[in-house]
Amino acid sequence: MDYVIVMDVAGDIDSKVAIENDIRFIPMEYTVGNSVRLCKGPENKEMLTEFYNGQRNGDLTKTSQISPYQYEEFFKKIFEEGKSVLYLCLSSGLSSTYQSACMAKQTLLEEYPQCSFYPVDTLAATGGMGVLAERAINNRKNGMSIEDNFNDITKATKKIEHWFMVDDLAYLKRGGRISASTAIVGTALNVKPILNINKEGKLETIAKKRGNNVALNELLNRFSESFDNESDNTIYIIHADCADKADHLYEQVKGSYPDSNIRICGLSPIIGAHTGPGMAAICFMGKQ
Repeated sequence: MDYVIVMDVAGDIDSKVAIENDIRFIPMEYTVGNSVRLCKGPENKEMLTEFYNGQRNGDLTKTSQISPYQYEEFFKKIFEEGKSVLYLCLSSGLSSTYQSACMAKQTLLEEYPQCSFYPVDTLAATGGMGVLAERAINNRKNGMSIEDNFNDITKATKKIEHWFMVDDLAYLKRGGRISASTAIVGTALNVKPILNINKEGKLETIAKKRGNNVALNELLNRFSESFDNESDNTIYIIHADCADKADHLYEQVKGSYPDSNIRICGLSPIIGAHTGPGMAAICFMGKQ
């Protein structure tokens, strides 16, 4: 049976790749100041610039969860097309989206027993989900069944690497990741935390570097240590309205791995609401 690949909008993927391969996105609400907006997929550059400038000007941003009922209503439309679904969820270590999808699965399959529904806990976010989505796309192009594709992507989630730097410590403080005193001192000293998403799919602070250049070099060092160029050469470079950082990462990575498939994407407001402007990340398939 034909199947559709679906992503959370918390994942970042090249918009051209998404359109060409009919990748579908579950909409998610987010709030900017007093304005409630709906993210339906990859946002354009102008919209992202407006969003991050709003943060710079003091707009508070937050997101809301997707309910099992919203999942049911979204996936019913695909099942009524006679298609099955491979769904790439935001990490269960960061959100309850995977649990909500699993709750909706039983109800959906009772109503549409002829279809299959495979939610994947990606243990990933942003560009890590983009790497997994492109792998799923290639698997489908090569004739892989939905079940085999699900099994392959599930195994691949254990190898996804995310390395990123945060520019504004206020967002980590607001999310409870660091204390108010740490944020004040860190901002005064121009400290840039280096974080990753660990193998449990949870956010983890790894190091603290002073200044953007030192922090970017740390991302590149982490990448060089763990990139598995032989199994999957797709690399996603993500940025929150800081194209200069993304371009620097791109030039360095392309210089070392000229045959790699590098995508540069703006960070979705769904994740950007919690990281703030100036965040830069590199996401790829690791060796371990």
